[in-house]
Amino acid sequence: MSSPEFSDGEAPAEKVTEVTGTGIPVRGNDIDTDQVIPARFMKVVTFDGLGQFAFFDQRFDDEDNEKDHPFNEEQYRGANILVVNANFGCGSSREHAPQALMRWGIDAVVGESFAEIFAGNCLALGVPTVTADQESIEALQDYVEANPDAEVDIDVAAETITYDDIVVDATVHDAQRKALVEGVWDTTALMGANADAVRETARSLPYVPDEHVEPAAGDGA
Repeated sequence: MSSPEFSDGEAPAEKVTEVTGTGIPVRGNDIDTDQVIPARFMKVVTFDGLGQFAFFDQRFDDEDNEKDHPFNEEQYRGANILVVNANFGCGSSREHAPQALMRWGIDAVVGESFAEIFAGNCLALGVPTVTADQESIEALQDYVEANPDAEVDIDVAAETITYDDIVVDATVHDAQRKALVEGVWDTTALMGANADAVRETARSLPYVPDEHVEPAAGDGA
């Protein structure tokens, strides 16, 4: 299994062109962000450590006994491609949901459909949300359950999912695909790479003081 494969070439952020690894299926439609990360775990200053709380209430009962859930199963330990069904990530717009999944180890999410804000929050982390039809997704979930160690390849640029010599036509939203493939998904890195243009715009704004525009001494700008 490997982490995301990035293309060569200069870009503000790493270019996410392909994700290869093993899968973990989480079945069910309309799985909302409160199920992905319960609200009580969001009282944190940083996102560090959120991964251990992913799907917590689906994984444990009130006495912290394990429930039957894929995230508890040893066969999926180390899996980095989450395979879900329809309308995944609906409900609250909390960015903690993709943060928790990413910190658990998820590099890409494949499903029938995603809530728009959830997909946007995934993009901000460089995590592709890839869609395919219901039949193809359920077949992939079946395959992953039967072959948890088998490799699954997601080609973000070509919009395909490949496993067991099967190639599935997938969809990556045009704006997301462009941002990932060109390495412009990280808005902070993008602004840093265009610092001169940012300063020029700031200078044109009457409410931005000059001392907030000029680069600090010794920053090389």
